[in-house]
Amino acid sequence: MFIKILIVIAMLAVLFTLFRSLYFLITEKESKKTVKGLTWRIGLSILLFVLIIVGIFTGVIEPHGLPMVNPQQQ
Repeated sequence: MFIKILIVIAMLAVLFTLFRSLYFLITEKESKKTVKGLTWRIGLSILLFVLIIVGIFTGVIEPHGLPMVNPQQQ
């Protein structure tokens, strides 16, 4: 359950940094804050993928695949 909470927090942090960078891009054209914000977003996205992979390997998250289609039924 702890990993799922961390995944949700990481997703919200990615969205926050994305919109924060957009704001700085619109208001301050020559700002390093935009670059820093996007750098944080990339780092948080990598963290998000790592958390998802850890969750799958530990069994906390159970991925489901696409439904199997039998070619004979078509």
